[in-house]
Amino acid sequence: MEHQVVSRSDWLDARKALLAREKEFTRLRDEINAERLALPWVRVDKTYVFDTPTGQKTLAELFDGRSQLVVYHFMFGPDWEAGCPGCSFMADHLGGTLAHLNNHDVTLVMISRAPLAKIEAYKTRMGWSVPWVSSFGGDFNFDHHVSFTQEELAEGAVLYNFTQTPSEQAHDELPGLSSFIRNEAGEVFHTYSGYARGGEEMLATLMILDRAPKGRNETSTLSFVKRHDEYEDKPKAHACCAA
Repeated sequence: MEHQVVSRSDWLDARKALLAREKEFTRLRDEINAERLALPWVRVDKTYVFDTPTGQKTLAELFDGRSQLVVYHFMFGPDWEAGCPGCSFMADHLGGTLAHLNNHDVTLVMISRAPLAKIEAYKTRMGWSVPWVSSFGGDFNFDHHVSFTQEELAEGAVLYNFTQTPSEQAHDELPGLSSFIRNEAGEVFHTYSGYARGGEEMLATLMILDRAPKGRNETSTLSFVKRHDEYEDKPKAHACCAA
């Protein structure tokens, strides 16, 4: 993109015009957040059991004594050798939130269909502290429309992000986020799910890049992202010091 070089006065005029749009976006975001909180709930009557580092736990037990549970559906299939790079990018952002979320009566956990041993090995490789459990052998991922069988994919479309998505645009594992609440009687309710690009605001790196001069500089969604231990550290060439 070519940019004009203008006077400070002209730049201020353009910046103030953009500020008006940014404020409009902030107000709209507040309205959407209020509508999200006002969504009705669905009782979770099915018993889901997960493999965790401290033994098997039910969905209610994943709350870890708190009233709210946020689940990140991490793409890591049973036969995969490593977790999805995009989901790994998300996980890089979550560790620093734990103390604040826990203090706010919220438990955050990642759930994948990979066996626990694979999850633990990959978690160690990545150096993450976020709780991560396995739904291997259970229906949780399928019931929340983030995992799909080969038979479902062969039918030509799967239900993802609340719409029929062509199989060529899908995968056997896809990302998402779901929220749950547990009342004093121990009943669990599903309150929210979001998929695809719905969780972008949780990715602080993208929010910073959106304010950098070249933006995300991507050819497709997250095309620049690698697992954090797979980037090559190369010196950056600058025109001012080029030979």
